[in-house]
Amino acid sequence: MKIRPVTREEKRNWPKEVIVPLALPFADRRGGIQPLVDAAMESCVLITSKKDTVRANHYHRTDWHYCYVLSGSIEYHHRPHGGAGEPDMVTIKSGQLFFTPPMVDHAMAFPEDTVFLTLGRNSRRQEVYEADVERIELIGTPRPLA
Repeated sequence: MKIRPVTREEKRNWPKEVIVPLALPFADRRGGIQPLVDAAMESCVLITSKKDTVRANHYHRTDWHYCYVLSGSIEYHHRPHGGAGEPDMVTIKSGQLFFTPPMVDHAMAFPEDTVFLTLGRNSRRQEVYEADVERIELIGTPRPLA
């Protein structure tokens, strides 16, 4: 299993902010097409998360991901890996796209049932994912599940 290294050109094309502005959709009488991401990637997963749960609490060495919230919302906590102090938090709402680059500690808390797409640079095959991810405890679970 080989994970390709991150290039300078790739870094230049990453969004500079967490929330990524969406391009205008193409619409006609049939409906619309909303562009999300135009980048080389190897995975796309659909994730459902229950209210009052936490995901992530990790960082990736080379992987990045765009996440598009289909329903619900995410309290996204992030800071550069190795950074001190509390992470920044951004609330991501339904219909918003956000980006996590490599080497950023991140965690997602779900104040409501949420469904989102994750579009990733690397394969989501378990052996590839595990070779690139480092688990940390950025935030705790907000409340125990009922």
